[in-house]
Amino acid sequence: MKFLRILTFAFGALFSAHVTQAQEAAPKAKTAAEQVQIKTSAVCDMCKTRLEKAMAYEKGVQSAVLDVPTQMLTVQYRAGKTTPDALRAAVAATGYDADQQTANAKAYDRLPECCKKTNAIHGAD
Repeated sequence: MKFLRILTFAFGALFSAHVTQAQEAAPKAKTAAEQVQIKTSAVCDMCKTRLEKAMAYEKGVQSAVLDVPTQMLTVQYRAGKTTPDALRAAVAATGYDADQQTANAKAYDRLPECCKKTNAIHGAD
């Protein structure tokens, strides 16, 4: 019985060492992050919060940061998971213009008044 326990222990130790070596030898596949800058119609800090949160839910997005004064959204993403056009569509679906793509009308209508580009406090007519 003692021999069986020793044999089981030795087999377990040998197996775990083999698994550890196999894991170390396996190449780690990492996709390099791409970056895209999207000109938006975002005008305030509420827009910043809304856009950055919406982009966090998009597949492949690693980070998104909106610079409010320039209205530029910088997105780091995995190219194998999404594309710049898909990211622009996500911005438009949130209610903001994205480069040449116009905001989704229904999403724009749901934005708070301070986030609308036609609001007088933002210099629109």
